[in-house]
Amino acid sequence: LFSATSHQYEYPLRTEVPQISRTKATDATAVVNTDTGSAHSSTDVDISTKYNITKEKDPFDDFRSLSDEEREKAYKQNALLKNKRLSERHKILPIQPSYIPPNLPSKDLEMPYTQVTTLSNGLRVASQETYGQVATVGIFANVGSRMETDDNTGTNHLMELLAFQSTKTHSSAAEIVARMNVLGGSTFASSSREQMMFCVDILRPSVEEAMDILSSTVFQPLLTDDEVESCKMVMQYQIEDMVPEMKLGEGLHIAAYSKQQLGRPHFATSAEAIQQLSSAKVQQFRAQHLLTSPNTNMVLSAAGIEHDRLVELAERYFVFPTTSTLNHEQQQQQNSSFVVPSKYTGGEHRLQASNPIDGFTRVAMAFELGGWHSDDLVPTCVLQILLGGGSSFSAGGPGKGMYSRLYREVLNRYYWAEAAEAFTSFHSETGLLGISGSSIPQKSRDLTRVIAEHFAKLSIEQVTDEELDRARRMLKCNVLTQLESRLVLFEDIGRQILTYGKREDTETMCAKIDAVTKEDIRKLAKRALTNPPTLSSVGEDLNNVPRYDEVYSWFH
Repeated sequence: LFSATSHQYEYPLRTEVPQISRTKATDATAVVNTDTGSAHSSTDVDISTKYNITKEKDPFDDFRSLSDEEREKAYKQNALLKNKRLSERHKILPIQPSYIPPNLPSKDLEMPYTQVTTLSNGLRVASQETYGQVATVGIFANVGSRMETDDNTGTNHLMELLAFQSTKTHSSAAEIVARMNVLGGSTFASSSREQMMFCVDILRPSVEEAMDILSSTVFQPLLTDDEVESCKMVMQYQIEDMVPEMKLGEGLHIAAYSKQQLGRPHFATSAEAIQQLSSAKVQQFRAQHLLTSPNTNMVLSAAGIEHDRLVELAERYFVFPTTSTLNHEQQQQQNSSFVVPSKYTGGEHRLQASNPIDGFTRVAMAFELGGWHSDDLVPTCVLQILLGGGSSFSAGGPGKGMYSRLYREVLNRYYWAEAAEAFTSFHSETGLLGISGSSIPQKSRDLTRVIAEHFAKLSIEQVTDEELDRARRMLKCNVLTQLESRLVLFEDIGRQILTYGKREDTETMCAKIDAVTKEDIRKLAKRALTNPPTLSSVGEDLNNVPRYDEVYSWFH
């Protein structure tokens, strides 16, 4: 209720942060004052004397040290300090403000759909209404760690941490945080190997000011040396605390796309790599990859805002000079020139590292399949759900995913299997389908063998009708349920427009899922196994993890 800087409080004479005190029940036996009918402690006088309680040391008047006249005077002084003027934003107006969605039954509302507008400067603006009181707005850009070099490894990770720091219109990150708190919102940023996201989650009446903050963060950051050095320290802490599963995923990409763009580490994993990063290098990377052609390289996405309003704000806050003489198609070709397609190689990556969390050895095996633009995309997602899996510990209660294949045939069958889970990793030109697991070091060989057997089984035997039907239904349920989240909807819109130039509706998506057959799954697995495997392992003891040549011989 109170803060250290607030002067709008009820208790008289309060001048400092409230302190928590503890008193034995025997020292505070309540008795009723027969004159006032109020409750008092039978030891008030003794405690006041013992601790030398005075009016100055009793700001809450816990010991009734104020007279009735002094108390009334303090209340009146407090009332004068209170700001009784209501902000214009929160006043009840005779006419409904335009930013408030209509309060009508769902049957009377227009069915929300994704709208896309291309501004005169080429920026694509996409949104979908949610009829809620909160909006999510953000920028997606075709910028990722695959564009880095050995000289600036970790730049995207650093840019993520530098998001919403000082800009030309905001002096510090603290100022932005304070302003967002007043506006009723929060900020987010994330980076990956191919895309970067900056976004704000904000109450509808405050969208315009949030758009100003978002625009200045993307186009006008100061990137001071102090901020860069501070964020580099955060990077170091994050690397030291990186969970084994993330290390496992990094190792998979390094092995699967050896010495190519997708095989580059997303994180600067050494102190030397972090140390060589600087404000100048971040500025150079931004100028070369983020700001070269923002009209073709970016998408402004939103969920929970009227589209015309979003377009109006975009034209005001996302105006950038068009210095290039190239047309839209030529600019897209120029942007793609920074991306060198990676070819799948397969291979092995072993990381021997201490693991004080549980001491388990983690193993992941993967094979190449198609990327975002491949016909393999939907069948691969169905297969991932069919395999399912998870951890032997089920947080929040048992039973979730217990009918997936990896739960039934690995976690429930082998006592030493601590985790077994299918995963996918998609990129523009390629993708990975894999299974990861963990066990005590002595059983890591058995774990690797079991994972390999399940890949082989997929290519030899068709999945059952029951498994396929369950997987298709679960995938549709997962997609549709997650799209009810405003943040997920916003991200789905932005990434689809940036990747495909359009957004696929849910009906088409569900139809593609229903069209997947048992034979599609078998052909997919059979084709995947024609490629060499990729093996990644992380743990303190990797002696029992089979070598790559042996694993390769299992399939060829």
